[in-house]
Amino acid sequence: MNRRWLMWAALIGGAFIASAWTAGESESLARQPAAKGSLVEFNEDGSIKQPAGFRKWVFLGAPVTPNDMNEGEASFPEFHNTYMDPESFAYVEQHGEYRDGTVIVKELTSVGSKVQPSGNGYFQGGFTGLEVSIKDGKRFAEEPGNWAYFSFGHKYPLKTGASRNKVASCNSCHDQNATNFVFSDVYPVLKDVLTKARTEQR
Repeated sequence: MNRRWLMWAALIGGAFIASAWTAGESESLARQPAAKGSLVEFNEDGSIKQPAGFRKWVFLGAPVTPNDMNEGEASFPEFHNTYMDPESFAYVEQHGEYRDGTVIVKELTSVGSKVQPSGNGYFQGGFTGLEVSIKDGKRFAEEPGNWAYFSFGHKYPLKTGASRNKVASCNSCHDQNATNFVFSDVYPVLKDVLTKARTEQR
């Protein structure tokens, strides 16, 4: 009788330990971060879907060329709130150049109020558009500098997908006027890390 009781106790105890281990294992897995997904999701036709979570990336700056400083016809009259994915920014800090896979997102906002308690100026209004640039030597081997440019529109609601812009509309301008296809001079945060990285490499 005692032997049977001991056997049952051992079985019940083993089941309890296994259950506790399984629960602990599940809890441990739940605490682990989710697998890192792709920064940009491509459709079968080569277009891209709107990137998610970019507002948590590294903020580079917000240049603006307002209409009233450009005879009422600025090419880009919006604020360009510009973000770079953190991994690529870290690469720039270390190497002073842009890695394959770099993603830069520009979220556009209108010029809103020009008067605030702090004084007169240009202050951001509402969201107006979204643009993405991607460097990828394999996917965009034929593009100058391997950079491709995408626009989801300049008016809400935005398009859910965006096809690659023609070279003449974006890439050629960046090639002729920017440094390594990025207007880093208008982004103090980016300009600073590029300067430091290149200085350290000398």
